[in-house]
Amino acid sequence: VFCTGSKVYDKDKKKCVDPQESSLERDERYQTVRQLAYAGRYMDAQNVLDTMDPADPGRLTYMGFTNRKLGNLDVANMFYEEAIKADPANILARSYMGQGFVEEGRIPDAVAQLKLIRAHGGAGSWAETSLRNAIATGKTYSY
Repeated sequence: VFCTGSKVYDKDKKKCVDPQESSLERDERYQTVRQLAYAGRYMDAQNVLDTMDPADPGRLTYMGFTNRKLGNLDVANMFYEEAIKADPANILARSYMGQGFVEEGRIPDAVAQLKLIRAHGGAGSWAETSLRNAIATGKTYSY
């Protein structure tokens, strides 16, 4: 169920509510964030992220992603760096950061992130494949 604005569907309440009033668990909030981001609703996704633990590496990763998609590359990189600092094996943050580097034409930096994804066991993962394809084609992903 898609809700309007930054509201989320609360399955317990069976209606759309403000994210801070939701009974959604952490993983359900991330699923909502991904759905909003995939729909191009980056600000709405950020409103959901704002209801989560500010230090959670997943939250930091998606704050980076949404800021990158909104064109705030410096802010995005700050969030990615914090996510990676909290969890150096966060291959999703590395992939998204690398895709941002591709968008900026910083291919050597993107390749460095690709190598680190592989070093952290991410060979063959979506994170590795999407960054490898972005480096090869110049096209990044919106999810």
